Amino acid sequence: MDLYTEGDPIADTRAPDGPIETRWDRRRFEAKLVNPANRRKLTVIVVGTGLAGGSAAATLAEQGYHVKSYCYQDSPRRAHSIAAQGGINAAKNYRNDGDSVHRLFYDTVKGGDFRSRESNVHRLAEVSVNIIDQCVAQGVPFAREYGGLLDTRSFGGAQVQRTFYARGQTGQQLLLGAYQALERQIGLGNVEMNARHEMLELVVVDGRARGIVVRDLVTGEITTEMADAVVLASGGYGNVFYLSTNAKGCNVTASWRAHRKGAYFANPCYTQIHPTCIPVSGDHQSKLTLMSESLRNDGRVWVPKAKGDSRPAKDIPEDERDYYLERIYPSFGNLVPRDIASRAAKNVCDSGRGVGPSGLGVYLDFADAINRLGRKAIEAKYGNLFEMYERITGEDPYEVPMRIYPAVHYTMGGLWVDYDLQSTIPGLFVIGEANFSDHGANRLGASALMQGLADGYFVLPNTLANYLAGAGSFGKVDASHPEVVATRTAVEERIQKLLSINGDRTVDSFHRELGQIMWEHCGMERSDAGLRKAIDEIRELREQFWQRVRVPGDGEGLNQSLEKAGRVADFFELAELMCIDALHREESCGGHFRAEHQTPDGEAQRDDDRFAYVAAWEYAGDQPVLHKEDLQFEYVHPTQRSYK
Repeated sequence: MDLYTEGDPIADTRAPDGPIETRWDRRRFEAKLVNPANRRKLTVIVVGTGLAGGSAAATLAEQGYHVKSYCYQDSPRRAHSIAAQGGINAAKNYRNDGDSVHRLFYDTVKGGDFRSRESNVHRLAEVSVNIIDQCVAQGVPFAREYGGLLDTRSFGGAQVQRTFYARGQTGQQLLLGAYQALERQIGLGNVEMNARHEMLELVVVDGRARGIVVRDLVTGEITTEMADAVVLASGGYGNVFYLSTNAKGCNVTASWRAHRKGAYFANPCYTQIHPTCIPVSGDHQSKLTLMSESLRNDGRVWVPKAKGDSRPAKDIPEDERDYYLERIYPSFGNLVPRDIASRAAKNVCDSGRGVGPSGLGVYLDFADAINRLGRKAIEAKYGNLFEMYERITGEDPYEVPMRIYPAVHYTMGGLWVDYDLQSTIPGLFVIGEANFSDHGANRLGASALMQGLADGYFVLPNTLANYLAGAGSFGKVDASHPEVVATRTAVEERIQKLLSINGDRTVDSFHRELGQIMWEHCGMERSDAGLRKAIDEIRELREQFWQRVRVPGDGEGLNQSLEKAGRVADFFELAELMCIDALHREESCGGHFRAEHQTPDGEAQRDDDRFAYVAAWEYAGDQPVLHKEDLQFEYVHPTQRSYK
């Protein structure tokens, strides 16, 4: 049976032609505007309150629009952006080490293994310099040098120091800045905040996104919320693997329900495996913990040279250690991009040289840095990260090396958007990790925070106006409209179906089994045979889910099993599409590594002649439709990516 069909090509028609340095300025000037008196007549729904959603809601409200903001957390400041640790990139060149907008643009396109759009990435690099100024003005306490200037450090995939940080709490501090801006607008009455509400469906009327169906997670009440435009800022889908660095609540439902209504899903197989996570310790775990990539600034990664060497790290002399990243990639050393560092760790562990009880771990050692800089300097940079590691593992990283291993972290894929960040559904805009737009096949460290704030503070507020300028012709829609009623009814029926199955297996048992299938066959390494096996297993497990899942309680109040059941049902469908996408892309690039497509020395081998495109998938049941968006490279010409 064919797994998919191929449809017409798709193109981004919003990005201007001409010099790349002026495209964003020209797009902003060409875009239509909404005058201030008319903005207060328009309503925008923003789903998600992380860095992208929080900054977007605050900025749109500041501009005068009426904003309805939704999150499933009990407070906007509990969004998962708060967990980001290491830093945020910006082309400020404070170090005078050769950085520039063009170099950040170049590093990002190359880091994404030449699978991202040049126009979007250059805009991101341009806007990056404004983000730091915005956040400093909000009072974000970035680290500073002795003289008071903002400090920076290195991150993977770059040979300059462009990453601004606040110890290991950068995401928290940036989110608190956006949260304060959002709370100010809530206080002024410009933002209607709805915490503990989950989006369960997108309302589409006459081909336009006009609202959402939400469930109050405390009372169980289901309501339809209407607007002139909808913005999804609902994050990534890494929890399809069950074990990931994402918070347990992170899910794909908002994006997936929009996909089922007509929004194309782009590059779903592009998932990022982060090399610096605390290894799995047993079947009891429900999530994994990230140790910031910033630790690779001063920590050295190594394993014993001999297979099966189980001696304590301190007992292994220097000449019996393999600092394999420094050996294989001398130009970048421990700061190679995440996809390369992750595969290198997997390779040394597969060869029998892994450390720790499971053999699935490598050392991240700070002994040299502590001897060179002193313990106090390391504490100042990474103290909270070291404390977190010790609390989780019971080991003091000042005395013994950390043990780390790759884990699922970020998703480069997401809903397809054009240069204006609008999806294939008019009126549905998608920002932050929920869209696919800027990172290609691999995200460089410290670029997620950059993209989220760029989209929310600077890009969306300019491009959304171009759409809303025509809102007067959309027509009024309220909850009584037949399409709105039908959408809400479908949500209610789906909930009742989940509650009525009354089977013999928990939601978590299904989720854990799905995650094992995905990690085994669609994780760090994929193959034709493995992906085909995964698709069969996912379909069989999904059928069992709808026959055997048990969701206790009812829908009339707080019911976390019901919440999880709806999310896992969507993960099943997403997982199948991820495997189909990975199967059709017969090349290796970035986070997508096909065993059949590698160089003689084990590096990813792209096929630019056949696969230099965005794979944008249209929902069509069990046989999705593939639409290809060809990628053009005028300024950064694709080459075999090398960090040696």
